[in-house]
Amino acid sequence: MDRIEQRICEIIDGKQEEIKAFGRDIWHHAEMGYKEFRTAGKFAEVAETLGLETETGLAITGVKSYLKGKGSEGITVGVIGEMDALPIPNHPDANPETGASHCCGHNAQLAGVVGAMFALTDPEVKAAMDGNVVFMAAPAEEYVDVPYKKKLMEEGKLGYGGGKCELIRIGAMDDIDIAVGHHTAPGMDLRLSNASSNGFVNKVITYTGVSSHAASAPHCGIDAQNAAVLAFHAMDMQRESFQEKDFVRLHSVITKGGSAANIIADHVQLDSSVRAKHIPAYVDAAKKADRAFRAGAIATGCAMRIETVPGYMPTVPCSDVTALKEALEEVADGKYKIIYQGADEHICASTDFGDVSCLMPLLQFSTGGYEGQLHNPDVRVTDEYLAYVVTAKIFALTTYKLLKNGGNYAKALLDSYKAVMTKE
Repeated sequence: MDRIEQRICEIIDGKQEEIKAFGRDIWHHAEMGYKEFRTAGKFAEVAETLGLETETGLAITGVKSYLKGKGSEGITVGVIGEMDALPIPNHPDANPETGASHCCGHNAQLAGVVGAMFALTDPEVKAAMDGNVVFMAAPAEEYVDVPYKKKLMEEGKLGYGGGKCELIRIGAMDDIDIAVGHHTAPGMDLRLSNASSNGFVNKVITYTGVSSHAASAPHCGIDAQNAAVLAFHAMDMQRESFQEKDFVRLHSVITKGGSAANIIADHVQLDSSVRAKHIPAYVDAAKKADRAFRAGAIATGCAMRIETVPGYMPTVPCSDVTALKEALEEVADGKYKIIYQGADEHICASTDFGDVSCLMPLLQFSTGGYEGQLHNPDVRVTDEYLAYVVTAKIFALTTYKLLKNGGNYAKALLDSYKAVMTKE
């Protein structure tokens, strides 16, 4: 480490109790996507205390704070953390007011961004960077609570279900050149996360039947629930037609079912995601899913409606991970094991960081400090220093490395990157 990098780590270690307290506070006050008003307020409060020019209410709850002010010259690095949680009310630490819990580890992301903010706002550190830094709290990464998001779209308050997709749409990402993101990874120390990931589309399927007494007059009804169950079976029959190399995933849930066992269900609604490694693969899978959903309606005589909305794009691996790799290795320093996940690897989950990666270079890393299986009520924080403080160091060191020495690393990264899409 050079002297400034040592100072970054010293500042973060000196602030570790505040960083841990922030992560702990967000953990105990989990909020769902596009409803993270308390979380956003806590993040903005820290930024404003540090004297940063801050914008709030972006994509409903998003927060964006500038290290050197909006419009400053030079390459801008976005240090991005996610605010939302999952609808897992049976977790012991679930927020009783929202029914949400951070079984996704997003509280660690925000704590890491706050810790990086403490270090990079130090006058000596700030002066050593040629370029600007944006600290961002992004809403709604988890594609859940779809009826609520759909309602916001119908009211014209929202264009996309994913927070970063919406931030892109409204122009809040326009002045960011390079993004740095984090994920929690229980059961490991550190990971350079540079794999591709699945993209997906989301579907809301509504079956409309005719209600009737299920025992005395079932012949008078048309069962919307039977249509949904039959559609699930029809989708299962499609699975052998998917190629392994495409990593197709189909998964659905009944969000609104019948009201009673003795009443033929007249209105049933499904939420379904169709994922795959490449756009053509999930477009093909989506057509097959639509046929399966229609089959349920045709067989039972129900009316039906399919609404398809964009999910997330597949993640494009980063072309040059030098800055992140150096930061991970300096922080590890023989104490932590690093897993190097390369561009030749693939994960079947999806993230709205995928949309970001289509427009700009995306550096991603993962830290542990948790146990359990993500998206499961057994998730626990076991090491706050690793989960929150080490995350802050990697965020801060990566950003500094990109922008020091005239921004040489950042310039090399931008030179090696080729956008696969335009914003439009």
